[in-house]
Amino acid sequence: MSSFESLLNKITNRTAVIGVVGLGYVGLPLAVEKAKAGYKVIGFDVQESRVAQVNEGHNYIGDVVDEELADMVKAGSLIATTDYSKITEVDAVAICVPTPLDRHMQPDTSYVEMSSKEIAKYAHEGMLVVLESTTYPGTTEEIVKPALEEKGLIVGETVFVAYSPERVDPGNKVYNTKNTPKVVGGITKNCTKVAAAMYQSVLEGDVHEVSSPAVAEMEKIFENTFRHINIALANEMAILCDKMGIDVWEVIDAAKTKPYGFMAFYPGPGLGGHCIPIDPFYLTWKAREYNYHTRLIELAGEINNSMPEFVVNRSLDILNKYAKSLNGSKVLVLGVAYKKDIDDVRESPSLPIITMLKDKGAEVVVVDPYVTNFKLDGEIVKTYELTEELIESADITLVLTDHTNVDYALVSEKSKVIFDTRNVIKTSNENYFKL
Repeated sequence: MSSFESLLNKITNRTAVIGVVGLGYVGLPLAVEKAKAGYKVIGFDVQESRVAQVNEGHNYIGDVVDEELADMVKAGSLIATTDYSKITEVDAVAICVPTPLDRHMQPDTSYVEMSSKEIAKYAHEGMLVVLESTTYPGTTEEIVKPALEEKGLIVGETVFVAYSPERVDPGNKVYNTKNTPKVVGGITKNCTKVAAAMYQSVLEGDVHEVSSPAVAEMEKIFENTFRHINIALANEMAILCDKMGIDVWEVIDAAKTKPYGFMAFYPGPGLGGHCIPIDPFYLTWKAREYNYHTRLIELAGEINNSMPEFVVNRSLDILNKYAKSLNGSKVLVLGVAYKKDIDDVRESPSLPIITMLKDKGAEVVVVDPYVTNFKLDGEIVKTYELTEELIESADITLVLTDHTNVDYALVSEKSKVIFDTRNVIKTSNENYFKL
């Protein structure tokens, strides 16, 4: 029996042992779903604290059900380790590690490189390796494939390599890891088939096969670049509508009545999270290799990155209407998470806004029901509970995240002035302003 047939049988019979490298927002939900599907799963992470939490059945990711993680661990279906030598025990492994940008806005693939080398060190025949981390087209074949070939394995014959981009949307109440369609592209047809078979056995969403890892890698960046550019358009419309005295939210509501040719995107205080502010710049970096300048993507980045400054300047202008200076004013910030109903502050536009407010002399108090504290400019900042007294003490209330479990009626009633960047408060209060 060939390595391909043997591995396919193990996946079909659910006797394969599955490894997941990186137990963060992508990896832990994937590991839990694979364990729920009947596989034995070994999670790998360099952070000992994460490994300890998983092995104790303690969840730290919003998209994972606490009881499900505890049940999988108790049953022995899911274990975690920092010991990469246990790769020898797995038949298939998914790489779900971070792919950030460095300070020069260039891809940092060091986590993918390290993971590929550690996996290759203990890789064996009849094994599947799938990269899920978002990255530029070519990464799978330029980093993962050579690492395994150096071990003497033959891709497509003795080892199988594919790319299948993560599609995680933290806080989404409808789509999660299990029911979101998956895209898979292998280096060879057999690589694609065995990777697709693994995901089909675990997920409820469709598995769409493409011709190569590069197509799958480009598809993922295209998804997020699409959102990046359309959000930039919405932000630019918001700036122009503000100058013209037009309600941009009413404009968008009117436009989306058209049943074709329009998709609603909304403005905001800036972009946040692990995908949209970062992923498009993987493509701009790769494009330089082909002597091409991605002007639209970079312009969209400039517009989106300018929104925190626009919010601060608009706050200053609003206070001026009431003969108040931003310097010395107390600003109540509602929301530091980058999107509603999650605790993730990565790349949150609230962070530079708070920094700029403080630099201009404002006293800033932050309320976020999902975040108890966060790091800003090297310091830990505590958040507070929303109270009537706190609202009344502020010179301006600034809504930066539209969490659903906030008493906006109280905010509307007790705030001296409101600047709502998310259009979440519905009020006729004359002291209410929105983006």
